[in-house]
Parts: sequence; structure tokens; C-alpha cells
Amino acid sequence: MTVAMNPDEFRTALEDAIKGKSANKSPFSMAWASGKLSRDHLSRWAENHYHYVGPFADYLGYIYARMPEQYVEAKDFLLANMYEEEIGGDRHTDLLIRFGEACGTSRERMTDQENMSPTTRGLQSWCYAVAMREDPIVAVAGLVVGLESQVPSIYRKQTPTLRDSYGFTDEEVEFFDLHIVSDEIHGERGYQIVLEHARTVEMQQRCLRICEVGAQMRLLYTTALYNDYVAGDVKLGRVAPMEPELAGIGGV
Repeated sequence: MTVAMNPDEFRTALEDAIKGKSANKSPFSMAWASGKLSRDHLSRWAENHYHYVGPFADYLGYIYARMPEQYVEAKDFLLANMYEEEIGGDRHTDLLIRFGEACGTSRERMTDQENMSPTTRGLQSWCYAVAMREDPIVAVAGLVVGLESQVPSIYRKQTPTLRDSYGFTDEEVEFFDLHIVSDEIHGERGYQIVLEHARTVEMQQRCLRICEVGAQMRLLYTTALYNDYVAGDVKLGRVAPMEPELAGIGGV
């Protein structure tokens, strides 16, 4: 490609980079949405998810520190996102711990790094690497568009099951209700930041690639949860292998 895409073309390309790689397609997500997971399985999810999303404000902080000062609206978005995660009402990790405790695990187990799987550790490390090393706009594409923007579609399928099949209360699933709303806003704002500031062919291609890899990373993470904790108990048929591109994730 020798000419940069216009905003409409670029938006479509970003969306296409995620299509087919959504974590909704992982066997863990499908088992969850169909009510086949036990509370013990959900406990293992909560213990791992804490170590993925718990440092999210840290990831954003690294991007904020390196975002050019003239990108005022982008910096304001990152700061507001960090505020919401940590002190804008209930701390989001506390809501996640509340859900985990309702599943049967404990705050101590959730905060213990020894209880996350190697794949979860890899996802967390990738998020830190992107936040600390990539161009800030490319990092927004990876972490906000590639990862955070997926959350509402995932939780809209999973949250009704938590109430209807498992009997969790509104208070116990507040973590999910909150992120269905907040991450819809965050994801859209992430798109707008990338569309506004990635104007060259090179920047657009970098954003597309890292957005795609971000989606692949979340799919890999949720598929590993099924393989590590669920496969021996719940059978969903053959699980498709991960895409070959995942072999090149470390070079992003």
C-alpha cells in the first residue's frame, strides 16, 4: 500500500483485524455462555483475569507518560481511563475480587501471582511490553482497540448466564455490568485516537498489525484457560488450533 487510508477505510480495516479472532470464539467463552462451566472453573478464570486486567492502569500509565504533549485529548482519555480503573468509584479489581469470592476463591488466591497460568503471564508481559516500548498511538491500537474494545461483546454473552444459570446476584456481577458500559466508551475513544493520529501508511500498518495481534493474544489466553482448567471436565468437540501468525507475536 502506497497511499494512506481515509478514516472510514482505516476504521473498517481495524475492525476487520479483530474479526475471526474475538475471544468470543474461544472454547472457554462458549462453555461459559452456554452455562457449562462450574464455579470452580469460574474461580480459575477470576484468578487469572486479575493478573491480566489488574495492571491495566499501569499499562495506560506507561502510554500516558510517552504520549506527545500536544495530543491533549489522547492524554486526557488515558488519564480518565486510569482514574476510572482505580479511584473513580469502586476499584475495578475489587469488583473482580468480589465476583471471584462469590465463585469460591479468595482475595489471597487471586492476588497471588503463582496462581496465574503461563499463558496469562505471557499476556500480561505482552501488555507491559507494548505499553512501554511501542509508539504510544500503536500501543493504544493494541491495548484499547485490540483488547479493551472486545469486552462489551464478550460480557454481553456471558453476564446473562451468570444470573440465569448460576444465580449470581447483581452485586456479584457488577464487574461485568460496569465493563459492558465503560469499555464500549473506552473502545470507541481508542478508535478515534488511532484514526486521528495514524495518518501515514507505516503507522496505519503498524496499528493494524498490533490490533490483530492483540485480538489473537486474548483469544490465545481464553483458549488456554479452557485447555488448562476445563478440557478434562467439559467437552465441546475439537478445538481449532491457534493461527500460525501467533508464532510471530514476539516480534511486534
